[in-house]
Order: sequence, then C-alpha cells, then structure tokens
Amino acid sequence: MSKIRHFIYCCGLLLGSLLLLSSCHSNGLGTRQSQPVRISSLSTTESQVLANILSELITHETHHKVTLINNLGSSTVTHESLIRGDADIAASRYAGTELTGTLKMKPTKDSKKAQQIVKKAFRERYDQKWFPSYGFADTYAFMVTQETAQKYHLETFSDLGKVAAKLTAGVDSVWVNHEGDGYPAFKHTYGYDFKKVAPMQIGLVYSALAAGKMDVVLGYSTDGRIKSYDLKVLKDDRHFFPPYDASVVATNQILKQQPDLAPLLHRLDGKINLDTMQTLNFKVDNDLLEPAVVAQQFLQEHHYFRKGAAK
Repeated sequence: MSKIRHFIYCCGLLLGSLLLLSSCHSNGLGTRQSQPVRISSLSTTESQVLANILSELITHETHHKVTLINNLGSSTVTHESLIRGDADIAASRYAGTELTGTLKMKPTKDSKKAQQIVKKAFRERYDQKWFPSYGFADTYAFMVTQETAQKYHLETFSDLGKVAAKLTAGVDSVWVNHEGDGYPAFKHTYGYDFKKVAPMQIGLVYSALAAGKMDVVLGYSTDGRIKSYDLKVLKDDRHFFPPYDASVVATNQILKQQPDLAPLLHRLDGKINLDTMQTLNFKVDNDLLEPAVVAQQFLQEHHYFRKGAAK
C-alpha cells in the first residue's frame, strides 16, 4: 500500500512540475512577462518628453507595465544601460553622436548614410535595433535675436560671416575644442572668426542672448527656449554639423520577448518634426507642464498614431 501511495505522490509532483513549466512556457517569456519594460532617457527636456511618449504609448496600447530610468548624464551612460541589461529601450539616441562617440567611426554629413551605418553597426555589435528617425535632428545651430537678424539681414551661417568680426558669440564649452565639428573646423569651413568666443554651459546661452549679454549663441535646434525668447535660428547652409537625427533604440532581446513592441514603436517613425519637437520642449520649459502631461496630450491629439486614425 505504501508503494502505491508513493507512486501517486511522485505522479502528483511530476504533474505539478509539468503544469508549472507549461505555465511559464505558454507565453515563451518565463518570468520576463511580468517585468516592466524599462525605458532610459537623458536629463534633457527633449529626452524626458520622448521617454514619456514611449511610456504612454506602450501602457495605453498594450498590457505591459513601464519603468522610466530618468536623468542619465550622457549618451555613453545611456548606451551602457542597455549593454548591462539595466534598460530595454533608449528613448533618444542621435546618429551623429553615436557614430563618432560610441562607434568611434568617421563622421558623415549625409543623414541617410549616417542612419544606415548606425543601424547596421548597432545590430552587429550590440544586438540592438536602431529605429528610423522620429523625424527631426537635434543639431547645433547658431541663433540671434530677431532684432539682430533684421539689423544685419541674417538667414544663414554664411550671412553671419559678414558681421562676425564685431560680434561676441556664446558657445557650448564642450564644442570649442571638439574634434571634427568644433570651432577650429568651423572656422576652416566658413572662413571667418568671431570678435570673441565665450565658452558657456549650454543651458545658459539662450537667456544670455535674450538679455543682450551675447550677440550670437550656439544652441540646440530643438530647444524649447528658442520659442520662449523668440530667437532666430540660422541655417547651416554649408552643412557643417553632422546629422544628429533622433531615434529610438531597443535591445533585440526585449523585442523578441515582447513582439508587439516593435510595430508599436514604428508608429513614431517620422511623426515628430523639428517644429513639433520645439513646441513639445516649449510646453515643458516655458509653460512648466510635466513631460508626462505633454506626452499624453501629444498622443491623444494624434489618436496614438493608430492606422487609419484621423490626423
């Protein structure tokens, strides 16, 4: 009788184990199914807004939970977060930055070529998917007040050369001696120099220009403070700065584990142009709305970019 009970007991254990394995295998993910999708972002307003757009899109359209990993200090830290497995998706990666920084490759002024290079390299080196651009490039740009632009008839970087010798320029302190696309290379490409160049923290250049402490500054083309101070962004007519097109990057591991994520993230391909990104940043920096609120409003306005939805 004891042998029969032992046999029944063992059969029960085996059946329980099979049911447990079946439960874990039913979604092909094991315990990962219950874990949140982790999205990393930089400390910039832009990156915070984009991270919240991704988070809102995923939570609204799927059953997945999302965790935001905010305020990472640089693209290098963001990259390492995906490599180490601390994050699954990077909300904002910039082709030109990754090309010369992470990949240690020569810069290119061709936007399409830059996208092709980083897409291939990130797949082969890091097993990551580089998505198509959101639709904007956050590049460096010289800017002036509307009054200065009218006074000197400024539209392009080349126009600036006619009066640069009597202007003081406030520029990102990192950019001054940056190899390849820094001030020395800029002078060589455009053939002029400013009266004085003042290295500054990038976040201070906009208010310095608006306050009349600088005549011209080098800022980010998508910064919301451009609209706040009604600044004139000049055109890089000789295409000096490399393409800094912004994209989502995700590990192929998370895309395999959660196959509904890739088509969802592709909804944002080409959907955010330069003016739109400036406006979204402006709502945070000027109107003091939370990035999460701005992201939700943006997606609701566009019906979460569902196929066939009214625009």
